[in-house]
Amino acid sequence: MRIQKKGSAFTFRKFRQAGMVFIIFAGLMLFLCPVCIACTTTIVTPGASESGAMFVSHSDDGHLADARLMYVPAADHKAGSSRPVYYDAVSIGELPEYASFTYCRYTGTSRGPDYENPGAPQTEPLGYIPQVVHTYAYYDGNYGIMNEHQLMFGECTDGSKTDTNIEKEERMPGPKRLFYSAELARVALERCKTSKDAVKLMGDLIDTYGYYGTGETLPVADPKEAWVIEMVPGPKDVPGLWVAQKVPDGEVFVAANELRIREIDPDNPNQLYSRHLYSTAEAMDWWKPEDGKLDWLRTVSKGEYNHPYYSLRRVWRLMTKLAPSRDFSPWVEDGFTKAYPFSIKPDKKLAREDVMALHRDHYEGTEFDMTKGVAAGPFGCPYRILGPYDAGGDVSDPSKKLEGAWERPLSVYYCTYVFVCEGRSSLPDPIGGVLWFGNGKPSETCFTPFYVGATAVADPYKTCDARYFTRDSAFWTFNFVENWAALNYKHIHRDIESKRNQMERELGDAVREMDQEALAAYKKDPEKARALLTEFSVSSANDTFTTWQAFGDLLVAKYADGGLNYPGKLNIEMGYPKEWRDTTSWPHGPIKYDKPDKE
Repeated sequence: MRIQKKGSAFTFRKFRQAGMVFIIFAGLMLFLCPVCIACTTTIVTPGASESGAMFVSHSDDGHLADARLMYVPAADHKAGSSRPVYYDAVSIGELPEYASFTYCRYTGTSRGPDYENPGAPQTEPLGYIPQVVHTYAYYDGNYGIMNEHQLMFGECTDGSKTDTNIEKEERMPGPKRLFYSAELARVALERCKTSKDAVKLMGDLIDTYGYYGTGETLPVADPKEAWVIEMVPGPKDVPGLWVAQKVPDGEVFVAANELRIREIDPDNPNQLYSRHLYSTAEAMDWWKPEDGKLDWLRTVSKGEYNHPYYSLRRVWRLMTKLAPSRDFSPWVEDGFTKAYPFSIKPDKKLAREDVMALHRDHYEGTEFDMTKGVAAGPFGCPYRILGPYDAGGDVSDPSKKLEGAWERPLSVYYCTYVFVCEGRSSLPDPIGGVLWFGNGKPSETCFTPFYVGATAVADPYKTCDARYFTRDSAFWTFNFVENWAALNYKHIHRDIESKRNQMERELGDAVREMDQEALAAYKKDPEKARALLTEFSVSSANDTFTTWQAFGDLLVAKYADGGLNYPGKLNIEMGYPKEWRDTTSWPHGPIKYDKPDKE
């Protein structure tokens, strides 16, 4: 059945009538396309950063998912009113009966004008919770990102015993399972200013209203303090299970699709957990008191998923880059290893650019370097296109027969967007909070700044439909350039790297200037400061978009037809590198008229 474009007369009732077809299709895609739920996320605490800022980063590796960055404004609500809770397609796939899709996460009026589209099917609530009288403004993506008080989130999806073993209806959303992690983060961004308050609120929502979907890790931080909350669906009638742990100041936390919290100590003030945790663990025979401290990962998870080292290789790589003095080994005994601690102190403090660089890695210079080897092709392309023969689901699934696997890099071809949230306690909230946002692969994107005090997002960044290529979308502009780079990665990526580094330096300088201008305005008139921050954020993003689009157009001509083309001199033949050429049939090609001897 054809899905019509936005603004069509395709009604919600027709979606309901066709619901079963779509549910079957979505279920097939969930199992055939393992790239839908795979992200990397970090926290860099103030004591671990050069500037004393708090950083939270996240790569949303969801392939052609909803790439839009949206602004949800602050709002006042009537006393006694209710807040609708919506289904998230990023959880277990599309459920058209709720009009929630991977390419369009939400349509309606509850999240402000950016999400309004009267001509499209309106997203249906799963249920309701009591509303508060005032909600804060925030930036929204497939998961909640950052609010006007510098509360910030990351995310990665994890495997768990309950998202694979329990009955389907227990895993699905419903009246007793209202929340997934994405909607939990949104409620927290609407209502909280501090990370600890956000963790407590989300934990209470899980215990009270239930949790569906997959295991999840949510880094959550304010400019001074950072926590990690992890959650899984509960078995049987248990609404859900969760634990949380504070990240020590001066340290860095990383996660990559595997639960990272381990032993739970009821006497540890820097840990929190569900009131259902211990009773459920005993009832399910996952843990007994005589076992000692409850190991969260072992208790609720089967360990790593997709394939061995799908998660742990990224954790190893990040920790090795952060603290090379620790000499972490890339090889461990199993998916439950304790070789990589919850958080580490870096050998040197990180600048903003260092945090961005963490996501741009393909294991260069290591034994796993994805720019090397036959799979990288003649021009060292680090991206490996997945197929139906690749692993999906839980690594310990007994029905899975692994025949091979690609290494899983930090910068992966199916990244939808990547961001770095920067929180600065030395500045007022509207100025101190900056979201650095980039569409597409981290290694081939350019991060552009959005102040949390701004009240709008530039049109190209809130425009995208993954089903249709358009020239007015930032996502498609970056996606085109990164796909074009695959033609001759070694050379084109060098151009991309040079261009993006120059632009990010200029944007960093511009932010430093805007900080001072906005601060001076804020002291006299906060609303004038917000107007300045909005104009700056929108114009910077528009400039990034138009500059990158022109850059992409230049690359089309420069590298057309396998040559190297400059104005005035066209089609400089580069050919293939000798070391790769010698592995092909070229040395044995037709260099004489005699029939070649068979080897």
